[in-house]
Amino acid sequence: MIVFPAIDIQGGKAVRLRRGDFADVTVFSDDPVELARHWQEEGAEALHVVDLDAARSGELTNFALVERIVKAVDVPVQYGGGIRDEKSLAYMAGIGVHWVVMGTAAVTALDLLDRAVAWLGERLVVGLDCTDGMVATHGWQQRTEMSAIRFAKLIAGHGVKRVVYTDTARDGMLGGPNLIGLRDLAEACPLEIVLSGGVALLDDLRRLRALGAPNVVGVVIGRALYEKAFTLAEAKAALAG
Repeated sequence: MIVFPAIDIQGGKAVRLRRGDFADVTVFSDDPVELARHWQEEGAEALHVVDLDAARSGELTNFALVERIVKAVDVPVQYGGGIRDEKSLAYMAGIGVHWVVMGTAAVTALDLLDRAVAWLGERLVVGLDCTDGMVATHGWQQRTEMSAIRFAKLIAGHGVKRVVYTDTARDGMLGGPNLIGLRDLAEACPLEIVLSGGVALLDDLRRLRALGAPNVVGVVIGRALYEKAFTLAEAKAALAG
């Protein structure tokens, strides 16, 4: 299981939000590129980069900064934020982003999702963001009436292979991940799942490992690493058992 250190970008800085609230922000670095290098030096096998400005506006606000991150590290980058049309897909695929995460558009434009799967194959990932078990869109600002499991089955039928699953109520709160929701999702669909949001303690990672869900292939960790609840090496060791 891969640990993805999270680099969330807002206004050109690396930040963390609480529950996706753009007004509840903590700045952890003024230099996201240097931060990416730091995580690689600490042993990161991959990075999870999100343009929060793009997630809210639909415009690739920090495109140049993301490109610099991709060029600065040798590990694969998973990127999300503002991927809502073919142009944004082409931009991110073109600069060498390994996994391109489509969020809102996967819910609102299945025709675009089909073209993205045909073009990118397994490099196309869908962001499965949930509020109270229902899919959330537009930077988590809007909630749909479609359940996470129903949506996961729908996109699996369109050829999607992997999702990043986030319970928005847990993100940035250090209250522990929604392992019950994760288990239910893992049992209900064949998709590879990367868990994101809520990891606070090494025990959270041990419980994640204990789920024994073979299709849970990674976990995104943000605030807990930045606030030094544990190191990246300790996180990897906890998942390895």
